[in-house]
Amino acid sequence: MMETALFLLNTTEAALWHGFLVFLRVGAAVALLPAFGETSVPARIKIGLALAFTVIVAPAVPVFENAEPSFAVIAQYALTETMSGFLMGIGVRMFVMALQTAGTIAGQSTSLAQLLGGAAGEPLPAIGNVLVIAGLALAVTMGLHVYVAQYLIGSYMLFPAGTFPPREIMTEWGVPHMAQAFNLAFRLAAPFVIISAIYNLMLGVINRAMPQLMVAFVGAPLITAGGLFLLFLVAPALLTLWWGAMEAFMINPVEGLR
Repeated sequence: MMETALFLLNTTEAALWHGFLVFLRVGAAVALLPAFGETSVPARIKIGLALAFTVIVAPAVPVFENAEPSFAVIAQYALTETMSGFLMGIGVRMFVMALQTAGTIAGQSTSLAQLLGGAAGEPLPAIGNVLVIAGLALAVTMGLHVYVAQYLIGSYMLFPAGTFPPREIMTEWGVPHMAQAFNLAFRLAAPFVIISAIYNLMLGVINRAMPQLMVAFVGAPLITAGGLFLLFLVAPALLTLWWGAMEAFMINPVEGLR
């Protein structure tokens, strides 16, 4: 009886220690993940989500060898795992930044930069606010939690536990992803930029042909209405493209974001 109780005690202690080490990485990543780590989500909900993902990720992660409980080991893993979780979280967070950047570019191009811009936690143009909310809703609907669990489990292959992410990996992995995130933002905003260029060219021709016409009073309502109508037309395609890029990245973080 005592041997069974001792075995259960040792097993429970090992499982809790293993779960704690996994929680360090998962908690840092959840704080930055889209939908789960938004500023509007209460801290208690974030902690609950981090614990839930820990329960999912921990059984799939091999037991950390040479990681006996001690102050030095806790300090080491607190630094390394938190840094790894932060990098994995910011890797997915860049897709939300891409939507925000695309919305800003589109809003500036279509004179919708100030309309309803304060509705979100962060000041965003109206188009950026709509795209971010719709993108997060689409991601959650498409099973974001499943992809996040796979993404966190795979992170231990990219960033081994207990070691600082190498500078070479951070450079070769992080910098291209950030550049490609901005590339994605410009691709998403391209229809609005093209329409804006055509619109301004048309106004220039009209103003040249009829100098007495106040083209600004005629054109301002036109570009605003045209921007909203264009958003109605292209938003489904833009969000599909955005979700496809984020899905590919979470499935294969090394080759994603293309």
